[in-house]
Amino acid sequence: MGLSSFKRMLPGVQKQMWETYRCTGCSAVAAAAIGVSRESVQNWVQAVGGIAPRPARLEESPARLRYSDRVHIAVGLGLGESLRSIGRRLGRPPCTISREIRRNGRPGRAYNAEHAQRRAREAAARPQALKLGVDSVHPDLRRRVIIELVAGRSPHQISQRLRAESPPRPDRRDAGGGPVGHSGTVAAETIYRALFLQARGGLKREVEAVLKARRDAGRTATQAGALRSGKTVRKPRTARRGTGQGQIPDMIKIAERPATTDTDGNWLPGHHEGDLILGKACQSAIGTIVERSTGYLWLLHLPDGHTAHHVRVAITAQLAGWPDMLKQSLTWDRGKEMSQHRQISIDTGLQVYFADPHSPWQRPGNENINGLLRQYFPKGTDLSIHSAAELQRVADEMNDRPRARFGYAKPIELMTELVLH
Repeated sequence: MGLSSFKRMLPGVQKQMWETYRCTGCSAVAAAAIGVSRESVQNWVQAVGGIAPRPARLEESPARLRYSDRVHIAVGLGLGESLRSIGRRLGRPPCTISREIRRNGRPGRAYNAEHAQRRAREAAARPQALKLGVDSVHPDLRRRVIIELVAGRSPHQISQRLRAESPPRPDRRDAGGGPVGHSGTVAAETIYRALFLQARGGLKREVEAVLKARRDAGRTATQAGALRSGKTVRKPRTARRGTGQGQIPDMIKIAERPATTDTDGNWLPGHHEGDLILGKACQSAIGTIVERSTGYLWLLHLPDGHTAHHVRVAITAQLAGWPDMLKQSLTWDRGKEMSQHRQISIDTGLQVYFADPHSPWQRPGNENINGLLRQYFPKGTDLSIHSAAELQRVADEMNDRPRARFGYAKPIELMTELVLH
């Protein structure tokens, strides 16, 4: 079933499908809710990039005919009532009823309320041209966005950079008389929609064409798709629960971790966050450790696997030359790869704590870094092919990147200052 079949569904059925998909994130559950196949829901979601279409606002204006009004018209016509009689019963002038039949009826056939409602919704949709579409009235802005996406910038970074570069609009003033708004800018959500809604605009195809041309010419392309994450469909944020896998023995919870910030809320040195980024089918992995006060990153080389033994050996080897001031705590996700955490603490002197289940915000620095690393290590690829030298090169590049939360200072600068002082 194609997208056209979905559009022919009643608005209530469409809404039920999207609400179920948004809450569960599962196409099979959404399909069962409206009685169609899972493949149909997957095709519908893929066709619109995972973004629920905005419903036509037919029911909000009292001047518009509702579905119930059209049912009354169909019944009245079937009983042989005059247009004036039907209009009087609905509180509408006869010309409204006549115009409705002429616009949304089917020539030579009886007036059908469902068909008329569908025609009215299609006419009311009036889709607007995308700001970043092929026929955009802002071609310079579109070209700039494509250049930034090819360079590996995220939509949020592009949006904020354009805003910083664009002067305030003098024709718009706030309550105090000062200029507000910016010219030549675009919201991050607009960029996402232009990329995910593939049927309109073609921005995604154009960016990918530029990236392919760069690769064919032997030039470096830091990503395979238009987004660094490689996503082509927006997925809903769902509260997925675990499968009940075993607990880590002698686990020390994050609630028992001593204070990691000073009275001003600044992170104290030596507190770290760690996790694994997984490769294709979870068969390969790279370990990540981030020092919170500086944002400094270490990558763990795990070419032979990511069992508890392999992770313990890699962490112990990485921490061998660290000064004592950097060995305060390590907060990890509840992965089974840290089952030997007690031995890690004994070997390194670094106490290991575990975040609460489904609480990535308790390790914000590490979660952010892991997302950025997907620019270099895309999902669905074999991570064991990367050498230790390659991991070190990526870590050095990340540590040399200015970070907004540190006032655009570089982690390497902050770590050097911390160790020397």
